[in-house]
Amino acid sequence: MAENRGLDFLKGFIIGGAVGAIVALLYAPKSGRETREELSQKAEEFYEQAKKDYDRALEAAKKSYEKAMARLKELEEEAKKKAEEMEHLVEEMVEKGKEEVEESKSRLKKAIEAGKTAFMEEKEKKEKKESKKKA
Repeated sequence: MAENRGLDFLKGFIIGGAVGAIVALLYAPKSGRETREELSQKAEEFYEQAKKDYDRALEAAKKSYEKAMARLKELEEEAKKKAEEMEHLVEEMVEKGKEEVEESKSRLKKAIEAGKTAFMEEKEKKEKKESKKKA
């Protein structure tokens, strides 16, 4: 935004200088030679001022560019850091999920074994009762 104002100022300065030089030529009560010398001097002054303004605008643009690039690098580093944190968090969650699945699997196996054992015990009790009744 500030660069645009600087460029707009530079454009205005150049146009204003040119208009001023033309007006000075048209209304100058001096001789042609004096007018040409003065015009040449004013053109040189105008050129030097325009060069200074251009150099200042260029330096401001360079500083803005460098500042933007530094900020971009900061944001890139922050994004990398966040991505690594998220990756680590996801890995932890996956590992915890695996552990919970293994624990559930182990409990389920134990429950199945307990169920089989209980079933077999009940079956044996029933068979013993039936064999006592037959005997």
